[in-house]
Amino acid sequence: MSVKEILIHPDPLLKKVCAAVEAVDADVQALARDMLETMYDAPGVGLAAPQVGALRRLFVMDCTSKEEEPEPLVLINPAVVWTSDEKNVYNEGCLSIPEMYEDVERPARAVVQFLDLQGAQQEREFDGLWATCAQHEIDHLNGKLFIDYLSGLKRSMITKKMLKLKKERARE
Repeated sequence: MSVKEILIHPDPLLKKVCAAVEAVDADVQALARDMLETMYDAPGVGLAAPQVGALRRLFVMDCTSKEEEPEPLVLINPAVVWTSDEKNVYNEGCLSIPEMYEDVERPARAVVQFLDLQGAQQEREFDGLWATCAQHEIDHLNGKLFIDYLSGLKRSMITKKMLKLKKERARE
C-alpha cells in the first residue's frame, strides 16, 4: 500500500466524468487500499479515484469519529437510487481544495447501490455526514466539485487561492 498524491483544484482531471469499473480485479483492489491509506493520511473522510488521478468510478469513505472503531467503505460504480426530500446543510471541505470550507445543501438521506471489493452488488442507506460524503464523492466521479454549488464569485475566489497554493507547493 502507498499514499498517493492528491490532485489540487484546478486540475483538468477533477472535471472529467469517470469510466465504470469493468471488473473488480487485483488492480482495483490495490487502488482502493492505496486510496484508503491516502484518505486516512490526509486526513479526510472521503476520497474519489479522480482525486488521485484515476478516472474510474470508485471512492472510499469513513465518517466515523476518532473515538469510534474505523469503518472503511469502498464503493465501486456507485449510483444514488433514492434521496430524501429533507435537506441538510454541511460545511463541506475537500482534500483537493485544502483548507476551504463552505456550506452546501444536499439531501439528508441517500440510498446508494454499488459493488464492494469482492464485486458483490450492495445497497446501503446513508444519513447525516455519511449521506453528504457519499453524494460529495459521487459528484467527483461526475466531474463536479462542492464549489460548483457556490456562487460564481465564491468559486472564483477559491480557485484563485488554489492556484496560489499550487504555485507555492511547486516552489517547495
